[in-house]
Amino acid sequence: MTTPTVPFSDLSKHSKEVAETVSRVHRVHIRRRDGEDLYLTTAQHDREREETASVVAHLLAALVMSDEGARAVERALPAVFSWTRHLSAGERREFVQDLVDATKDAVDLDVHATLHRVVAEWRATARILADPALTARLTRPLPDEDHGEVLAP
Repeated sequence: MTTPTVPFSDLSKHSKEVAETVSRVHRVHIRRRDGEDLYLTTAQHDREREETASVVAHLLAALVMSDEGARAVERALPAVFSWTRHLSAGERREFVQDLVDATKDAVDLDVHATLHRVVAEWRATARILADPALTARLTRPLPDEDHGEVLAP
């Protein structure tokens, strides 16, 4: 189902109609010219989305607790993230654990940026590994020069 979009000005000019639309379809996209777009949703719809995320996060975490479940998740990765075929078996296992941790953060801490960061970082790793010339350049030995201690920022 597509989410209806209304201009931000409709919230004040036609708030009753916007509220009725939200009640009917559970979520409305609010387009803003001078800021980030918004979504207006019902509390029930938001609770259901949170419950969905919680079920998926806990199911994923429970699956990877057994060797058989972890292997099943690893085998399913290319269907969800096609670029994981460029990762080694150990890297895929690490990616799965990072996904589990990030989905738990999304549910338990309401921090969703971690999941986005984990996927973006692992995709960047796969992009490097998919390019043999880039991989060779980035994994070649460094010169034996010692530039001194690196201080913490």
